[in-house]
Amino acid sequence: MVQKILHQQTLKNYAKICDWYAQKTESLPSTIYSSYDIRDSGYKVTNVDANIFPAGFNNICPADKDTSVDVFDRYLIKHYLKPIKNILLVTEEHTNNPYYWENISTIQKIVTESGRNIKIAFAKKMDQPLVLESTTGKKITVESAEFGSPLFDTFKPDLIVNNNDFAEAHEEWAMKIDLPMNPPRELGWYQRKKSRYFKYYNQMVNEFSEAAGIDPFIMRVETDIFEHFDINEDKSRNELADKVDSFIAKLEVEYKRRKIDQKPFVFVKNNAGTYGLAVIRVGSGQEVREWSYKSRKKMKAAKGGREVEEVIIQEGVPSIVQADEASAEPVIYMIGCELAGGFLRSHAEKSSTESLNSPGAIYKKLCVSDLTDRAEGCPMENVYGWTAKLGLLAIGLEAQEMKVDFKGFKNAACG
Repeated sequence: MVQKILHQQTLKNYAKICDWYAQKTESLPSTIYSSYDIRDSGYKVTNVDANIFPAGFNNICPADKDTSVDVFDRYLIKHYLKPIKNILLVTEEHTNNPYYWENISTIQKIVTESGRNIKIAFAKKMDQPLVLESTTGKKITVESAEFGSPLFDTFKPDLIVNNNDFAEAHEEWAMKIDLPMNPPRELGWYQRKKSRYFKYYNQMVNEFSEAAGIDPFIMRVETDIFEHFDINEDKSRNELADKVDSFIAKLEVEYKRRKIDQKPFVFVKNNAGTYGLAVIRVGSGQEVREWSYKSRKKMKAAKGGREVEEVIIQEGVPSIVQADEASAEPVIYMIGCELAGGFLRSHAEKSSTESLNSPGAIYKKLCVSDLTDRAEGCPMENVYGWTAKLGLLAIGLEAQEMKVDFKGFKNAACG
């Protein structure tokens, strides 16, 4: 199994890999947090999605929640010239989603236990604060982060931490606020592209593989872009179908050369989106041509009703990971350049080749904090952790290409 090979090689070349990672992190910004969906097929372990504004902190291993407090504290001390005491957490407006507010409650707890103050807010004008409730009954007061609101006079935030993925730009709101934001709004889905992220992720895989002494194939995920997508046009769907067939044909050649007994398939994904929306598994171009009304509707719009205008075609990676006999995939959370937490996302109604990020998913224990005590005995946490770290570097390169400003932030090597 590839996981075993990766584990052995990372331990064998640990000093060299860590030196490489330190050099990279010293030259790149790192967002305050991020999360990564990972697939382990037995013949490759790879990152298949990255979230810069992650929900789901409530699902990480309980031990990881405890250790995240020190990781969060280190991040702020290391990366900000001015002391950060008051944090304003700007959230999504999921007022009817108690699971999301359990995530916010967990972030709130991490911040307060690090010795800092925190307020929760929406990026809009509000007549009065809201009191929302999490799945465990915790009450969360949400105020207005509109510039000029009482919050800015009384609380005086030092840093805005965004947990809104900015599928909408909120430019008018942001232009009035002269405070450091992390993650920066400019990394939001209103302009971020998955194609750019995976370009850099595969580039980091190639460099990491040289340091680790491995074949980069076992960590890469092949990805191509299809621009000018219009689900309502036969011409556009036919062109996409042709591109899917060509993409799968290349995978077939590579799999055959490597004696991999897996029929290639792909995911067609919105190039700018999250929450598992506008994602469909296909095994051939003909499936694209025959998309049902339901499938077409799924690919028509993403979060907030935005039209899907570009898609990526991505190599499908089945999962051999299981939790209680259900298909599962690791999800790794990071704070800055350090591993912060993890869990296994499982779904009893989905197969090993389907997307597991859908309603009905449940979460099982996976603790990255175990690596501190016994890295040799934690192959899953070690291997999946390095996959996430490569994703973190890819986000830094994304931000660099996009010329995103991390106000008040200083780069620092991770070591």
